[in-house]
Amino acid sequence: MSDDITRQSVLFSGLLDKPIVAKFDQQHASSDGGAILLQACDRQVGLTAALIGAIDDRRQSGKIRHAIADLVRQRLYAIGCGYPDANDASRLAGDPIHKLLCDRDPVMGEELASQPTLSRFENAVNRADLYRMGIAFADTVIERHRRRLKRKVKRITIDLDPTDDPTHGAQQLTFFNGHYDSWCYLPVAGFLTFNEEPEQYLFAYVLRPGNVGASVGALGLLKRLLPKLRAAFPRARLRVRLDGGFAAPQIFQFLDREAVEYAVAMGKNKVLERRAARLMGTARRLSRESGLTEHLYKECRYAAGTWDYSRRVIIKAEVVRHPGRKPKNNPRFVVTNLKHAPRHLYEKIYCARANVENRIKELHHGLEIDRTSCTRFLANQLRGFLTAAAYVLFQELRLRAARTALRSAQVSTLREQLMKLGAWVESSVRRIVLHLPAACIHRNDWQIIATSLGAAPA
Repeated sequence: MSDDITRQSVLFSGLLDKPIVAKFDQQHASSDGGAILLQACDRQVGLTAALIGAIDDRRQSGKIRHAIADLVRQRLYAIGCGYPDANDASRLAGDPIHKLLCDRDPVMGEELASQPTLSRFENAVNRADLYRMGIAFADTVIERHRRRLKRKVKRITIDLDPTDDPTHGAQQLTFFNGHYDSWCYLPVAGFLTFNEEPEQYLFAYVLRPGNVGASVGALGLLKRLLPKLRAAFPRARLRVRLDGGFAAPQIFQFLDREAVEYAVAMGKNKVLERRAARLMGTARRLSRESGLTEHLYKECRYAAGTWDYSRRVIIKAEVVRHPGRKPKNNPRFVVTNLKHAPRHLYEKIYCARANVENRIKELHHGLEIDRTSCTRFLANQLRGFLTAAAYVLFQELRLRAARTALRSAQVSTLREQLMKLGAWVESSVRRIVLHLPAACIHRNDWQIIATSLGAAPA
């Protein structure tokens, strides 16, 4: 708000025995003082540099005020700090921390780009730029973990999962999706898990029209990904986990041809229901006797009409009971080439992919990756890439917080506890000093993370 609407100070006269005056008059100050950690993570990973190198700047050089590198970093760091809309750019243009994150002097440096400039940038990218950005994104994530883990990787698990991105305007390629009961996009997110680590690392985020099947684009992602993983981790076994929307004949043919391990859910049909009928009867009887949810497992060989040969299918016969509701039959089926016992394969291997849902919730609720309000589909894909890149930096931050109380914190908590620190910025010829609150409750954690990112005691 302008000074004409709201004064720079307010007076609370009745709260304490002394009047309290609150003034917005601190020059060269920011509420994002801790965000320098995001820039340090970026320098370690090299992510924005890779994305910037993938974009072809087709503007006339004599008319450029803000380089592509500045626009990418300004937009990405703003998203990381909790400003998903380009509309916030005008209010942040003079923020000393945001200028510092874009390699400008925080006090004397030129202001950052305005919202119209960022909107022109978002709408200028083309399909080739986005394809190269997707390749650079995956390459950077894989290389980061190759350096981190070296030769200590025995297994890499690949999870692809679709999610919904509700739309509320005239965006290109938005369609009504009956499953989600909304007009939306249907992006797919890809994650990598190394060995038995608890974290799933984002390597791809592809926006898709709202009426596509879940498997659309999955084959292309896997075809590009597998050679990269084999080159980076030649001794690692590769495992693919997918939900029922990906159970298409071409997916199974590709996975078999590539000789990777897989566990892929499959929707029920009349043939599979007949195979599960006897086991379901036993589960219903056990559920009646115990009054609880019961589930049993077995396996069979099955071949759909479009398959070249039969494959192993794990059958989960489950009867679900909730207080006050009728029992519900819930048969589930997983197609796999793994040799594990049916219960172990379903509960310990396939169901572990549910952790991906937590990562997707962070993307939606922690970084608002569904802020796809541009009219152009490609501009919305760029927004998705930049938000996904911000998430990769938070995952790096979480890795660096392994020895702190924030080692398993969600993105929103990391931002609130480590980034949202009031800071007064002092700049001289010799150095830049960020004056942060001495009473910060995560001060020690912040310093531990900063040290792991290359900072040294001043």
